[in-house]
This record gives sequence, structure tokens and C-alpha cells, in this order.
Amino acid sequence: MDSALASDDKAVYLPNTVRVAAKILVVGHFAVGKTTYVGSLSEIRPLRTEETMTQAGALIDDLRGTEDKTTTTVAMDFGRLTLSDSLVLYLFGAPGQQRFTRLWRDMTNGALGALVLADTRRLEQSFPVMAVLEEHGLPYAVAVNQFEGSPRFAEPEVREALDLLPETPLVTCDARDRISSTHALIALVQYLQARQTGSSQEIV
Repeated sequence: MDSALASDDKAVYLPNTVRVAAKILVVGHFAVGKTTYVGSLSEIRPLRTEETMTQAGALIDDLRGTEDKTTTTVAMDFGRLTLSDSLVLYLFGAPGQQRFTRLWRDMTNGALGALVLADTRRLEQSFPVMAVLEEHGLPYAVAVNQFEGSPRFAEPEVREALDLLPETPLVTCDARDRISSTHALIALVQYLQARQTGSSQEIV
């Protein structure tokens, strides 16, 4: 999915008023919708590093439940979202396969926080992702990407299944929808600000 604003040449350049830039990671297991999420939010044409999946990858990647997927991110996705006249977010989508873990460990450097996309059909695959973030002390929120046909659970059930701390934000979203994706990002940004200021005051 291309950015909704990618065709607007004016969106390529930042306004002179921007004073703060923040790096946000979008992470999650394989085929959870990270590329789609970054694309739905980015105000510029997102950078993508997708390659066609091959039989060689099938020997080392867990492809259960992703039989229709034909491409995969091999480096990162990159997008940009201006939140206000003075604040811009740079979105870095990390590849989901465990063989790329070393790559996105490096991507945590300089990041303000992370949004973890999760799939209720494969919640257990989110644990290695969250473990890396916790290892690096990177705060995160969790957004359950609601795939068609995926089971729906009450928030307390998902929170318990993922063993989340009470303060960790948990929301649902549709990575294909810009408004829904925005709400998930706002939940993360508000959480990060609350950690820094000790209040729940909004950043936008």
C-alpha cells in the first residue's frame, strides 16, 4: 500500500518550523502487517525493501498461516509522519523473521519507543519481539492487527496471554486503515510522553 499522501510533492519536504524529530520502531513477527502499517501512515512514499519469498526461506522461516504471502521485508520499511508544526516522527518497520533479529537490534539505537503489532492467531510469536525490546530498555505499546477471520478476544484476555504490564498500552487496529493506524500510534506517543513527564498530557 502506497502512502495516501505520496503523490503530493509538497509532502516530501519538512516545514521550516520542525524542531524535534523522533524515531519510532514498528515491530512484530513475520507477516503481521508492519509494511502495510507504515505505508498507511507515511506522508511520503514509504521506502520498502521487499523481496519475493523463495523455497529457501521456507526452510528457516515459520510460514504457518501465511500461505498467501509472496514477498517479505529483508531490511526495513521507512516512513515519515508530521504530528505538528514542530514535531515529526520517523517510522522504521523491522523485518519479522528471527534470522533478522540482529539487524533490528541495531535499529533500536536512538529510538524513542516501539509499536508491537500482534496477531491473535499467533500471539506466542510476539514474545521474542517483546523480549528484544525489553532487553534494550525500549518502551512499547501493543496493537493487535485485526485480520479478517482472526479470533477476537477481550482486552484482559489478550493482555494476560501476552503477559503485559498494567501500564503497557494495548489497542486494536486495522493496519490498512490510516485512521485506525493513527489511533494506535497516538496511544504509543501518549504513553511515551507520560513516561517522560509523569503525566498523561497529550503530545499532539
